[in-house]
Amino acid sequence: MKIERRRAERIRVNLKARWEGSLTQQEAEVTDLSVTGCFVLSGGRVEPKELVRIEIALPDDVAIYAWAEVVEEASEIGFAVRFTSMDDNDRDRLQWFIRRALAAE
Repeated sequence: MKIERRRAERIRVNLKARWEGSLTQQEAEVTDLSVTGCFVLSGGRVEPKELVRIEIALPDDVAIYAWAEVVEEASEIGFAVRFTSMDDNDRDRLQWFIRRALAAE
């Protein structure tokens, strides 16, 4: 049985994103999002525990930026990250976006 590690409610999304790690910079799509992390659908190689910088375009065309740690890598599909650092304005916008999406469900 797989243990659920998520600590925050998550939403399914299709948001354009870009990320960069130690070896590459890639265009991507975020398909699963919470205030603590996301799943990045993308090519490119990452390693568990690698620190990446991610830019996520919210629907209002305002991007949020975060540093994140890779927590799981899904070969040739993408990877899951846990946000480690984000400025207060970006965190507030992310929380507002998620609350609004949850209320609409």
